[in-house]
Amino acid sequence: MIEMTSTGTLYVCGTPIGNLADITIRALDVFRNVDLIAAEDTRRTRKLLAHYEIHTRTISYHEHNELSRAPELIEMIKEGKSVALVTDAGMPGISDPGAHLVDSALSNNLKVVSIPGPSAVISALSVSGFSACEFTFVGFLPRKGKRRNEVLEDLARQTRVVVIYESPYRLSKTLSDLVSVLGGNRKAVVARELTKLHEEVIKGTLDEVLQSFSQRTVKGEITIVVEGNDKEKGHQT
Repeated sequence: MIEMTSTGTLYVCGTPIGNLADITIRALDVFRNVDLIAAEDTRRTRKLLAHYEIHTRTISYHEHNELSRAPELIEMIKEGKSVALVTDAGMPGISDPGAHLVDSALSNNLKVVSIPGPSAVISALSVSGFSACEFTFVGFLPRKGKRRNEVLEDLARQTRVVVIYESPYRLSKTLSDLVSVLGGNRKAVVARELTKLHEEVIKGTLDEVLQSFSQRTVKGEITIVVEGNDKEKGHQT
């Protein structure tokens, strides 16, 4: 049983990135006992809750209303109520809404508890075959323009493994840009639909991976993992 304090608590909860069985027992315990679940997409969260026969009330909390909704949730916690924060998949605040509410709670000396769960970043790294004692996570690249070029140039110099999120509609474009800036011989992994029925992990050079995905239409959530620049470490590739 999750301890519910008299002062209220904000629980930051990880949710499955695909397979509903990946939810933790602790997260389900929280969902059953909190007063409210603040969800990025209430429809998607209700499907998860219904699967486990949980009927806790949900409220929307997403990038378009987080600034206006956060004060309401903070007041509830101050009054002694407990709130679970979830996004569509993975951990709140990791390329998803959540950081603002957590920061507001901490600024008000309220209790914040992490309920760890699935993460596409860690899941992709674990099946990449790259040593990830250190890595750089950049989330989604800027769509275009000078800022995109600056980020790509910075990634080209990185000696750490790099993890990138991407839309299936922009995958070929991003892989092509990575080839142009990082070089086609850099090894990479594209992990698609992790934990889902059509999970796919493709590894090769950036040239090879680009060729694989440029010849077909892809769907689903995508994570790209790229090896670091060995030349910057003083080694030859």
